[in-house]
Amino acid sequence: MANRKTLKLHLKPLNLRGSTMSDLLIENGRLVDPSQGIDRIARVLIREGLVAAIDPNDEDIPPQCTCIDASGKIVAPGLVDLGVELREPGFEEDETILSASDAALAGGYTSILCTASTTPVVDSPGAVEYVRQKAAKANGVRVYVVGCLSRQQEGDQMAELRLLADAGAVAVSDAPRPMCNDALLKRSLDYCRMLKLLIIDRPEVPELAENGVMHDGQVSLVLGLKGLPTEAEDLAVARDVRLAEATDGRLHVGPVSTMGAVDMIRRVKSREIPVSASVCPHNLCLNDKALESFDSRFKVHPPLRSPRHVETLIEAVVDGTIDAIQSGHMPRSREKKMNDLNLAPFGAATLETTLSTVATFLVDANRLDWLTAIDRLSTAPARIASVPGGTLAEGSPGDVVIIDPDLTWVVDAHQFRSHCISNPLDAVELKARVTHTIVGGAVRFELTPGVNMLANA
Repeated sequence: MANRKTLKLHLKPLNLRGSTMSDLLIENGRLVDPSQGIDRIARVLIREGLVAAIDPNDEDIPPQCTCIDASGKIVAPGLVDLGVELREPGFEEDETILSASDAALAGGYTSILCTASTTPVVDSPGAVEYVRQKAAKANGVRVYVVGCLSRQQEGDQMAELRLLADAGAVAVSDAPRPMCNDALLKRSLDYCRMLKLLIIDRPEVPELAENGVMHDGQVSLVLGLKGLPTEAEDLAVARDVRLAEATDGRLHVGPVSTMGAVDMIRRVKSREIPVSASVCPHNLCLNDKALESFDSRFKVHPPLRSPRHVETLIEAVVDGTIDAIQSGHMPRSREKKMNDLNLAPFGAATLETTLSTVATFLVDANRLDWLTAIDRLSTAPARIASVPGGTLAEGSPGDVVIIDPDLTWVVDAHQFRSHCISNPLDAVELKARVTHTIVGGAVRFELTPGVNMLANA
């Protein structure tokens, strides 16, 4: 392509933490907003942190307005992630709220939901407030807290869900642990329906998945590695969606990775049951053959499945059976991931590559258009979590991502803002990159070229 731009050397991404909110006009960009069905060249005016107008009249633009020329770029609602492990407090060697916020901004995220995979876990109002205060101090991405579904994430007693909601939790979940107590999940769905609180479950039957390393199939058999059978996920999804149907509770299952899970979600949605689902980007482009390298960066959860599962997941994203694509950001320190494959923990840093992964393997491959891709990455997650964002309608938060769709770059995990440098697409050339992330009208991230970008003939 004549307009395809390639990075010859590293770019220098800047965090503009000190940036203040100002009137902002984004001009000449291709506005892609699924919430309004918009996909056209347009101007976006942001005033006092909110979207003031699409294609404003010249006389409505303040004289001191800061302008961003988005020629050749996509302007879209900031991305929203349904499940990020921040790891602080307790596991700061893996990640901190500050480093995760920086990574999220670099990936185009303006809002993230953080899981309770911390020590102590987030099962009290004080723990919710701790995360909120640390996120406010980071002054970057908007962080929404997911409280524990059960006390201490032990699956025995329901956590103080009303107190967690009153403290600001937007959802409850024991993720990355699955909820194994059927009776507790049913009671929680009933109770959370009254609270209008979302329950998120990472579906797995632990007894079937115990000590598993990778997808249970032909490749695991040849490699002599214990498998994670698809039945472990399928049975958990079947229980989850049946209980959601019985209680009419708000339930999100994910990330999912199997054909069986997709089939059950599709069936229950046909009966208009309020269930949503998500998938990780690496489960849409890689399969279990990657583990033939015995490289722990491919040890992710849910695991990389066989090609048939990958194709089914893509089809489910395309037709909307799977509502959202979430990063699957599970950071683990370099020392932990350097262990042998059997001993290394599941996990990867994926906030900074999710958008480009979707652009490369789905949009550029003509499986998704940009309108649908932004819906799965922004509009749908915001709707599922009932948080502001996912739209650039007038009066909505001025949370915007600007994307250069023609910019190609090679992933270098050592350049990540995340403390974790393990990524299944490390050293892979991806297409499209975030150039600006704007939160509440303030530019929090800008990608600044360190060298000239050359156009390929």
